[in-house]
Amino acid sequence: MGFVTGLKCRECGRQYEIEPIYVCEFCFGPLEVVYDYKKIKKAISRKRIEKREANLWRYKELLPIDKEPQAGLYSGFTPLVKADNLGKELGLKELYIKDDTVAHPTFSFKDRVVAVALTKAKEFGFDTVACASTGNLAHSVSAQGAKAGFKRFIFIPATLEESKITSSLVFEPNLIAVDGNYDEVNRLCSEIANRYRWAFVNINIRPFYAEGSKSIGFEIAEQLGWKAPDNVIVPCASGSLLTKIWKAFKEMKEVGLIKEADTKVFAAQALGCNPIVTAIKNDTDVIRPMKPDTVAKSLAIGNPADGYYAYAAVKESGGYGEEVTDDEIIEGMKLLARTEGIFAETAGGVTVAVTKKLVEQGYIGKNEVTVICVTGNGLKTREALEGRMSSPIYIKPNIDAFEEALKKIKA
Repeated sequence: MGFVTGLKCRECGRQYEIEPIYVCEFCFGPLEVVYDYKKIKKAISRKRIEKREANLWRYKELLPIDKEPQAGLYSGFTPLVKADNLGKELGLKELYIKDDTVAHPTFSFKDRVVAVALTKAKEFGFDTVACASTGNLAHSVSAQGAKAGFKRFIFIPATLEESKITSSLVFEPNLIAVDGNYDEVNRLCSEIANRYRWAFVNINIRPFYAEGSKSIGFEIAEQLGWKAPDNVIVPCASGSLLTKIWKAFKEMKEVGLIKEADTKVFAAQALGCNPIVTAIKNDTDVIRPMKPDTVAKSLAIGNPADGYYAYAAVKESGGYGEEVTDDEIIEGMKLLARTEGIFAETAGGVTVAVTKKLVEQGYIGKNEVTVICVTGNGLKTREALEGRMSSPIYIKPNIDAFEEALKKIKA
């Protein structure tokens, strides 16, 4: 397709060929994909996009593949839900949920990035894919890798929720549970990636993989009638998702798909793992690593690879960052379920609870168009709700027993 011209170091700007590499050999900065936007502008249009299949590949000119997509043909283009009930509770008139709880095939936004990573792995000629994961990425690489015919090695922290472990094992990958937190798992995977010719989607294929997150931003703007929202609240683990959503809006303006990209981007983290929000609040670009301790395990990355760039994106956009406690996370999950009928995982509880705080603090105006990113399904983190929900009402199979129970309910 010819729209990617190469890779570039995000620090020193040094150029590289299109290869499965992710770190600059001169300054050790991360690499990112470089596009020919003038060429893209001539090839892409709103009408052309609208005629395509309802998946993430409708924006293929702005994604880093050279040939036709080879994975994720049913991934992406998830609903943008007008959240009137939740908006009323939070005091917002134009509130939307970008709902990736229904993403195909594994119910999280990771299906987007994996679709791009596996397509690129095919182009590079790999036969084995791998990843370090806190759960959602493990599911997606296991599932999509199976369909695409790859051998799969999945590395996870051994303390991951049982439901997340089962959700990977069902696809029969080689699942390696490491006695350590995510940052330790990731370090191990970096060593393995240097020894074996495997496509580690979030290591040596990372520059391409990360670009898949832009599809959330593309979809939000299209679903809002080709306009960027005033505010978007994004959960942060590595920080990559936030930076790519912000990049998506800027790219859409660059190629003429939207007129303005004046969205404020807000970072949402758990108090037990908040290095990016801490940097934002302290107004420093120094990201201080920390040991995660939070119920939001999918966000539990204490040394975020894109932390600095997430901080920079928030500052550039005029946004802010906020963190919430584990109790607030659970209440956020329950609030979203009660008002909009959406069962989000703990990361969704983070974004909802953070949005509530941002409104209370005056960072988000009641008449502004605001989008909350909900990135994974609550069935993945059922354990977080244990002891936090009401119990069923048990009765005998007769009308008198029901009437007696009804009296207690009404009391």
